[in-house]
Amino acid sequence: MEVAATAHVVRRTDELVAAGDAPHFKLNLQLSGHGMLLQGGRETVLRPGELAIYDTQQPYTLLFEEDFRTLVLMFPHHLLGLPAGDVSELTAVGIGSRNQIGCAVAPFLTQIAQMLPQMGGPIGQRLAANAVDILGTVLASELHERNELVDGNQMRQIRQIQAYIEEHLSDSRLSPGAVADAHFMSLRSLHKLFADTGHTVAEWIRTRRLEHCRRDLEDPLQIQVPVGAIGARWGLPDGAHFSRVFRASYGCSPTAFRLSI
Repeated sequence: MEVAATAHVVRRTDELVAAGDAPHFKLNLQLSGHGMLLQGGRETVLRPGELAIYDTQQPYTLLFEEDFRTLVLMFPHHLLGLPAGDVSELTAVGIGSRNQIGCAVAPFLTQIAQMLPQMGGPIGQRLAANAVDILGTVLASELHERNELVDGNQMRQIRQIQAYIEEHLSDSRLSPGAVADAHFMSLRSLHKLFADTGHTVAEWIRTRRLEHCRRDLEDPLQIQVPVGAIGARWGLPDGAHFSRVFRASYGCSPTAFRLSI
């Protein structure tokens, strides 16, 4: 949505967070005027043309001391395809002119926002999903740059392995052992490397596969694609196993999830 307003303050308090709303991220693209975003002990000035992200699961404050226009994109955590813990490093952090991808994406998001109200149905939904995909790329590039500056070798290696996993998700033979072999390290070393990420290697592979499956099941343009084919597409060819792990993660079978959309 596009917001145009006079000076005011927005506060999401602990009480509102505790109300139990589903976890969402919000992206702010400042169009005119200036403001300030505060979350997680950080603050950033909202300048025209710059991006900033914040999390509805944490308290935040938006301050505007002048007339302004801003574009706000709100979407569930799982659509971003990045661990929420990683994205939390970027809340209330301005993504401005130094990020080349961000500079390219900002005008695109503005144009998409103007188009979406006239584009309903599956095409509009696909376009919105594409916008979130591109935003995920912007945030991934920002995380990559920060990790190289803060903790070069270890984080760079983790990102490389995560990129390898993402590229090979469709291969049902992908496993922690296969990942370790591809990177010329022992399985023990791989597990040790991932220990600080909050996920085991197997959990990461399974989570990324299921997130892609969920995304495809939500896509109205893929309604004719059998559920089993979607699982197989992302490395889960055994229909019973796919249904079992999907239910464990999302509380219902893939078929029931599709019907609930």
